[in-house]
Amino acid sequence: MEILITYPYREEDLTEMPLHDLAQFVLEREGKPLNTEVSVSFVDNATIAELNERFRNIEGPTDVLSSECDNIADDITAADGPACPLYELGDVIIAPDVAEAQSQEYGNSLEQEVSLLLVHGLLHLCGYDHIEDDEAEIMEAREAELLREWSERNLPPIDERR
Repeated sequence: MEILITYPYREEDLTEMPLHDLAQFVLEREGKPLNTEVSVSFVDNATIAELNERFRNIEGPTDVLSSECDNIADDITAADGPACPLYELGDVIIAPDVAEAQSQEYGNSLEQEVSLLLVHGLLHLCGYDHIEDDEAEIMEAREAELLREWSERNLPPIDERR
């Protein structure tokens, strides 16, 4: 998988976070093929506000935006190998300043909030949505499940922790 992460903003606060590994974890759990490509960028509030207005007609900054490239409904099951062309899933854009404000509001660390936003953005690229209440419940449950699995991935079994 090609996971391209760029830090045009707040690189010093973000590069130590295991975001590449988290993105790969999510994409693998969502069954994306080896030739999947996704990009993740971290931008300032002015940039994300401009994108939010241009693509969603909503004024002001938001926490995360996702933009699909190749159609998620395309049959890519046969295109899962090193010789296959890249399957460009899409782009995730995160505003770390908004994430930081939300982390303080909800009592999370910046890494926890950025991780949630990354998972949220990737799930949008995988076809999840939260426009309808039932869709939101499904997406939020999947986010929680993935973040729980991610946080527990290196823990020894409970009987070994005692």
